[in-house]
Amino acid sequence: MHNPLTPVPFRAPGSDGSGRQGFPPAPEPLPVPVLDNHTHLDFPWEGERKVSITDALDAAEAVGVRGAVQVGCDLESSRFTVQAVEQDLRLLGAVALHPNDAPEYAARGELEGALAEIEALAAHSRIRAIGETGLDFFRTEGEGLVHQRYSFRRHIDIAKRLGLTLQIHDRDAHDDVVQVLREEGAPERVVFHCFSGGEELARTCNTEGWYMSFAGTLTFKNAANLRAALAVAEPERILVETDAPFLTPHPHRGRPNASYMVPYTVRAMAELTGWELSELCAKITENTVRAYGTWD
Repeated sequence: MHNPLTPVPFRAPGSDGSGRQGFPPAPEPLPVPVLDNHTHLDFPWEGERKVSITDALDAAEAVGVRGAVQVGCDLESSRFTVQAVEQDLRLLGAVALHPNDAPEYAARGELEGALAEIEALAAHSRIRAIGETGLDFFRTEGEGLVHQRYSFRRHIDIAKRLGLTLQIHDRDAHDDVVQVLREEGAPERVVFHCFSGGEELARTCNTEGWYMSFAGTLTFKNAANLRAALAVAEPERILVETDAPFLTPHPHRGRPNASYMVPYTVRAMAELTGWELSELCAKITENTVRAYGTWD
């Protein structure tokens, strides 16, 4: 099996001679650097080879994305995350059991042990968040939701005890996610990863002081709810992400995503809000450092 930490050349689209539509062309660099606060460097895109951490971050830095938060979703990817943040200081990390994976660990009788390992991994100085965790009513149902809710509450507890940021995965579960956060008492810093709500959830985040992280989905034609949310989001609550290799922004939707694609989303945010691009970039960076700490 290929080791994701082993360098693999970052290919230009079609450079293998296959003519496949691979990674999109690099965008124009941003005038002020920003940070991608949610990416999965260990996930290969279908039909694509894994790209080395160094090559992926070099490509991002060349267009004004000076660092990223590498996110774990299970034990394997959370272990990878700890290795990755040690390898390249342009990375910080987040570790967790994804909401859709928690029921699977529970079914094998492994949930408690897995949660204990997540907490141990989170003690690393460059792991700054517990996530992604939350609720997903799209893929999980029935008895699985019991384990999902339990896992979410346990992740909240870990984040609070370790003083870490909480990265939320919220799919078709806005009201329930907010309810659990309020019942448990939210950590000091909460980030709604790949924000998927509308104006109502955005106003709740404003009130609660929670961050809203916008991904390439903001650029999709059917994302009127996200544009409405961005319109009312307080500037101090705004972050940007890729969720790479997924959710590639327009006009390259359907092709593999990577941190170097962030400028497409940031420029869309500036256009939609009327904010000056340099000021928006500076605000996003300020917010990201406030949410996760410094990359130094």
